[in-house]
Amino acid sequence: MTVGRTSGGSRWVPYAFLLPGIALFSVFFAWPAMMAIRLSFYEYNVVSPARFVGLDNFRRLLTDDRFHLALGNSALYLVGMIPFAVIIPIWLAVLVNQKVRGIRAFRAMYYLPAITSMVAVGVAWRYLFHQQGVLNWALIETGIIDKPIQYLLSDDWALPALVLVEGWKMVGFFMMIYLAGLQSIPAEIFEAAKVDGANSARRMWHVTIPLLLPYTTVTLTLGMLDALRVFESVYVMTRGGPQDSTISLGYLAWSTAFERYQLGYASAIGLVMLVLMVGLAVLNQRITRER
Repeated sequence: MTVGRTSGGSRWVPYAFLLPGIALFSVFFAWPAMMAIRLSFYEYNVVSPARFVGLDNFRRLLTDDRFHLALGNSALYLVGMIPFAVIIPIWLAVLVNQKVRGIRAFRAMYYLPAITSMVAVGVAWRYLFHQQGVLNWALIETGIIDKPIQYLLSDDWALPALVLVEGWKMVGFFMMIYLAGLQSIPAEIFEAAKVDGANSARRMWHVTIPLLLPYTTVTLTLGMLDALRVFESVYVMTRGGPQDSTISLGYLAWSTAFERYQLGYASAIGLVMLVLMVGLAVLNQRITRER
């Protein structure tokens, strides 16, 4: 039985179904992105007309101490997110991959923070980090510390506290990615490793982790992107303080645009963020592909 050729009219049917999505993408992402790139070459403060300044905004970035601090903090966010994007979620995925009663409830519990609003998460953790909060109470009761610590008001503790919050929120999402990877690995591979005499640690190191490398690429890329554009937790919990010790590139771009009304300069910061995100994603993909 032969199948007739698709008529000219029906050939456009798939594109008709894609049209609403393409329209939304163009209106809410592509067009604003193009305008932001164009605006990065202008000086614009909302009140006065935009004035073309060429590369002056990017030259200003080279000497802006606040931008350098935000760039360094974003790098620290990135490094701090690595355990939450790789080590902890792999361990959790192995844990919840067991066939025991009630395991679905544990999966839902670990995944719940990922679908919770970051504003709600930030407010809750702000109470936990309070000087009279539960965390200080628990540490004092166990004798780990002698007096309460003002985590969000300390230059030394504020940024690690925000990394903990960001990692805690995303670890369940990364866990589900690794769980999908674990369930796609044929059971025969692990059985063959057992026959060869490999214990659980060797199976984990020589079988599970190498086979999960493609999923590690995904989680590392998502973790890097999240670290560079982190904003909600900074806005809710510290507003970039104390003394800009927690300011990120995402928060700096927002603050420059909507607090200082320097929209051209903020667009230049956003364009640098985009270049860094693309560069890190490509670099991560190449490194993991070679491995």
